[in-house]
Amino acid sequence: MLPTLRRKLEALAERREELERLLSDPATVADQGRFRALSREFAQLEPLSSALAEERRALEDREAARALLDDADMREMAEEEIAAADARLKNLEAELLALLVPRDARDDGGFYLEIRAGTGGDEAAIFAGDLFRMYQRYAERQGWRVEVESASPGEHGGFREVIAAVDGSGAYARLKFESGTHRVQRVPETESQGRIHTSAATVAIIPIEDAGEPIELNPADLKVDTFRSSGAGGQHVNKTDSAIRITHLPTGVVVESQTERSQHANRDKAMKRLRAMLAEAEAERRAAATAEVRKLQVGSGDRSQRIRTYNYPQGRITDHRIEGLTLYDLPNVLEGHLDGLIARLSQEHQADELARMTAQ
Repeated sequence: MLPTLRRKLEALAERREELERLLSDPATVADQGRFRALSREFAQLEPLSSALAEERRALEDREAARALLDDADMREMAEEEIAAADARLKNLEAELLALLVPRDARDDGGFYLEIRAGTGGDEAAIFAGDLFRMYQRYAERQGWRVEVESASPGEHGGFREVIAAVDGSGAYARLKFESGTHRVQRVPETESQGRIHTSAATVAIIPIEDAGEPIELNPADLKVDTFRSSGAGGQHVNKTDSAIRITHLPTGVVVESQTERSQHANRDKAMKRLRAMLAEAEAERRAAATAEVRKLQVGSGDRSQRIRTYNYPQGRITDHRIEGLTLYDLPNVLEGHLDGLIARLSQEHQADELARMTAQ
């Protein structure tokens, strides 16, 4: 491990010890807001502390085994213990490097999932529906809650646009690399000649704003319109102007909510999503300077980037951001079995961040 990275680990270990002292201070305990913040930071550093302690034990075991090499009767056993300790140290180094990558403060929370049909007409809308179902199935397996906030169905199935709130621990961390253009290659059901068509849909993963740091909005910057809901939801929903559309005039961002019975509830939902979108736009702006060196383009705002192709005739799914990331398991992926893709993308992100840290 590079000395610069080792020093960063040592600094984090020292911070963990400092946090332990602070959390036992009665003054900290009396300040509940500060106590919660420090407790969260302590919990995040605890795995790193445990890994460092395990590394120290492995180093001690190796040194103890080396001391036995001169004993002819113990040499074979010592060599085995040294080999075992070396293997443990190699695994622990990889674990420590992964823990060294700065965590996004938004990783623990949920997100808004926005899927829109792109090029391809009706087939693009059907594909957008397939993507939504894929993420919905994955969320169900994780025990997350998915609530559709607005949807515009396609004429022949799927969605021209669908927006949902996904709530679950660590949800954003798992799916934050899904933003971008997804392309499908297949023979549409309406194609009589059996020709393969290419269609696309865009996916946006927008983290839900941290409740502890709300974005302040000037009412003068907001244009609020009411309209009659068009979706299902009973007589009251469809016969009153309870749906809300809010336009943020300085940025042109528009949000809608029409799933609740009351105008007040829809307004609250729309304001929450507007804040999340403005916070994401600010994060994208800050990340723009370094986005060109990040293969996964998280927070770059480049929704037009083609990130993945789903090829039905070959049962193949290819992620274009990572060389060699091709799986011949398309049916299972579309059923929500995304762990293989997510693991590879997370590993690539860690490698990129470590390379950036080393360069700095």
